[in-house]
Amino acid sequence: MGEASVNFYYTVMSIYGWILWAKKDQQHHHVLHITFSVKREWIHHLLFFLTFYIVLYFGLTWMSQTSISQIHIKGAIPWADAFASATAYTGMWLMAKKKVESWYWWIATNIASIPLYFVKHYVLTSFLYVVLLVMAFFGLFEWIKRVKQQHAAA
Repeated sequence: MGEASVNFYYTVMSIYGWILWAKKDQQHHHVLHITFSVKREWIHHLLFFLTFYIVLYFGLTWMSQTSISQIHIKGAIPWADAFASATAYTGMWLMAKKKVESWYWWIATNIASIPLYFVKHYVLTSFLYVVLLVMAFFGLFEWIKRVKQQHAAA
């Protein structure tokens, strides 16, 4: 459930992000720029994360304990799956808005997913998250550099 919901969410948020990123003003300049979040936005990020974490945690816990074979989730680790999915949801939401902090959430997603998939015996998927972790650090450093360049140019 966690992985499937994340993939559906990625698709929806990718379309939403594409629309936001492509939006231009009358001078044909992009409207959305890479920015840091302010303190109030951080509170929204945490509430967004906590909402998804709680929903996913209790949903996965219930499904992993139910005897209905169509719903039973074999091998689910509710707290870990919910954490990895909720951080990914938050990262994607912030990525669509071009927030530097999206990379922190991606880093958390990758750090959580490496052992999670290894324990589930998906070693190649675990290795993929190692690669994605390295890429997330590069993305973070690049976006920080671009924000500094934007401020210097302004």
